[in-house]
Amino acid sequence: MIKIFTVVVLCVLMAIPSVVKAGDEREDIHDSAEQAQPLLSGMMAPAFNVQDVHGNDFLYDPTAMQKPLVLSFYRGGWCPFCNLHLSEMRHAEKELLELGFDVWFVSIDKPGVLAESLKEPDLGYTLFSDSKLEATRAFGLAFKITDELHERYLTMDIDLEAASGENHHVLPVPSTYIIGNDGVISFQYTNVNYRVRLHPDVLLAAARAYTKDADKRLRREMAAQRKSAE
Repeated sequence: MIKIFTVVVLCVLMAIPSVVKAGDEREDIHDSAEQAQPLLSGMMAPAFNVQDVHGNDFLYDPTAMQKPLVLSFYRGGWCPFCNLHLSEMRHAEKELLELGFDVWFVSIDKPGVLAESLKEPDLGYTLFSDSKLEATRAFGLAFKITDELHERYLTMDIDLEAASGENHHVLPVPSTYIIGNDGVISFQYTNVNYRVRLHPDVLLAAARAYTKDADKRLRREMAAQRKSAE
């Protein structure tokens, strides 16, 4: 079943590279996850500033990439579904690194909170803090939770302001991207249902396809047809 699902996802989300510009409202802080406007396959990834776990500024420049990138946005270390997903992604990380990818995870958590999570055994991920929302907004993923949900979180000992160091009450829609060396997004998965996350096998299939230039398959086929017709 997972093989069939993988094929469907790749057919829908792998794109022939043609840079598409984002809409003017994409970087807004949306009123709900359903209103988010995530960047899609074929679009150019934006530059953005985040912080590493030590609080140092880090600039991502899509025009100066040395490796392709797997970039995942998650809600924070307080989210049990995010923690399960990060744990599950360990099954994919080793092969992704062997395939030549950088693997980064971005959340709204402030650097100090990220540093605490790295104390867990065997967690060697590259984590970045986007508490200022620059990356989350640039990818069209930012939405503000309602006051009612914020109050409910507090009754569950989830303090978003303490986790992020900010009072914006904004979260990202969980998403995973594969961004090529040229800065163009070749694969994208976003689900407004935060309980549903990308399966590691699907991500690996997309990464393997990228390394085989699967996005150029149709152009190769057309070139072969022209040559045979000569």
